[in-house]
Amino acid sequence: MPVTAQPHQPRRRRRTSRLLVAAATVVTAGALAAAALPASASAGGNDRGHGGNGHGHGNGHGQGRYQDVQLLSFNDLHGNLEPPAGSSGRVTEVQPDGTTKTIDAGGVEYLATHLREARKGNRYSITAAGGDMVGASPLLSGLFHDEPTIEALNKLDLDVTSVGNHEFDEGAKELARLQNGGCHPTEGCYADKEFKGADFPYLAANVLDEKTGKPLLKPYWVWKQRGVKVGFIGVTLEGTPDIVSAEGVKGLKFEDEVETINKYAKELQRQGVKSIVALIHEGGFPASSSYNYDCDSPGAGDGISGPIVDIAKNITPQVDALVTGHTHNAYVCTIPDPAGNPRMVTSASSFGRLYTDTTLTYDRRTGDIARTSVKSANHVVTRDVPKAPDMTRLIGKWSTLAAPIGNRPIGYVSADINRDGTESPLGDLIADAQFAYGKAQDPETDLALMNPGGIRAPLTYTASGAEGDGVVTYAEGFTVQPFANTVNLKDYTGAQLIQVLKEQVSGPNEAAPKILQVSSGLTYTLDLTKSGSDRVVTDSIRLNGSPIDANATYRVASNSFLAGGGDGFTTLGEGTNELVGADDLAAFEQYLTANSSATAPIAPPAADRITVVQ
Repeated sequence: MPVTAQPHQPRRRRRTSRLLVAAATVVTAGALAAAALPASASAGGNDRGHGGNGHGHGNGHGQGRYQDVQLLSFNDLHGNLEPPAGSSGRVTEVQPDGTTKTIDAGGVEYLATHLREARKGNRYSITAAGGDMVGASPLLSGLFHDEPTIEALNKLDLDVTSVGNHEFDEGAKELARLQNGGCHPTEGCYADKEFKGADFPYLAANVLDEKTGKPLLKPYWVWKQRGVKVGFIGVTLEGTPDIVSAEGVKGLKFEDEVETINKYAKELQRQGVKSIVALIHEGGFPASSSYNYDCDSPGAGDGISGPIVDIAKNITPQVDALVTGHTHNAYVCTIPDPAGNPRMVTSASSFGRLYTDTTLTYDRRTGDIARTSVKSANHVVTRDVPKAPDMTRLIGKWSTLAAPIGNRPIGYVSADINRDGTESPLGDLIADAQFAYGKAQDPETDLALMNPGGIRAPLTYTASGAEGDGVVTYAEGFTVQPFANTVNLKDYTGAQLIQVLKEQVSGPNEAAPKILQVSSGLTYTLDLTKSGSDRVVTDSIRLNGSPIDANATYRVASNSFLAGGGDGFTTLGEGTNELVGADDLAAFEQYLTANSSATAPIAPPAADRITVVQ
């Protein structure tokens, strides 16, 4: 199968300061076993217990031994308040006859409606998230340091979330501000109103302050309602420092996910909390891209691979369910715990396109979850339901502030330019833009390389607003490249350049390849029938038709994250004679403006620079 760019790969900080200065639910179900519980295992009522306060209503009489607890969860929202465009706003669904269809999905106006409807009749309902609620956000949220997204999550009645790697894009101090509130240290308050912060706790059990050795934020949180107690432990992937800028994780240490969760599970048990859910910002890769794929066919866990499998197999059996994220995939799987018992592991894709509804049956006698009855399903956040009026007002408020910057046209396209596949048309376009920028700074520039995870959305032909079809607005460009990296130039030997290409499919990138997008003139063959670095066929690498000379010097343009060795490309960090350029979105804008017009729009590149053998 083609190697696809994993959308969780990060880029760095968000561009804000200079911008403001400038201006029918479908279900997939997973069940651990067919064991039935007494009829008393039911929800009842329509109240929600919040944050350990136990504010349920009703007389509470007639409680049976078993109580169903609803766990609603989602992950990797990335500030997508408005419905995502193009393929980023669709999910694939398997039909009964084996065919597939796509469904438009996402947008917090619809997510709010779906969650509120799902909670009806469930007095014992918790809403949790698996990290990356913010970061890599579209302009509507990113321009304002993601304050709009935190406001939206408050309105969604989110109870708790783990941190993800993107929560560290702007560093620990900014994350603390998102949690606790206060105006931005340089931007101040927006709309003359102080930011209140998150009503829900961010959990960061495995993120430690290097000086104190203590967790940066709360390691766990306990939900309580009428004698029912469920503990949540939140972690991000241990490898966060490898995929976030050094400045973003300065002064922090990231511990092993399994060891951390097991440590705090014991602590919760000592406190009498025996029902535990782990919120883990790390994930897996299901065998199918369809959200309702049967992950457990033919056997438990057979349909998923990736880091979450080993993590799940080693987390203590005291943990009853895992809510995961990071890979932007959708799955509802059972993976055996260390005792060999099946345990639910879920992920709800990304960008608010899905939510997961899991039933945890709580045994009041033992205080634990009766795991044989855990059931879970992913549901589509369809756009055929009424919009939540409070979310519409929120979007309208922030859109008014963003409009003077976001609505400005910067280019024209003749069709959708997508980011999907081993090599994508949009990846080629961005690499060409950075190459053109590099040539303008230094005529000796030979090529450009772009990391696929830095491309956050497609460019769509259909207008997103009143700009007209084919018009690319600044807001759309921002959504594609929201991190404000600079375009840097460095010198590399030919041997180093070859090594860079091999690092796409070896070392930390062997299990989940990160295929760099390349500028025009660079070609090579990627042989997926081989393994490791051999998948890059050395003799096939050509620049403008000529083989790479191992001893020659090549001038390469890339964003500052890649130039610093990010995403496992350590050799890119070894370049010399560095020239730090301008903002990468500015380079993209310059290219679109110079090479397109209303009468001569840019067509999608052919994406034929990398020959893939399968």
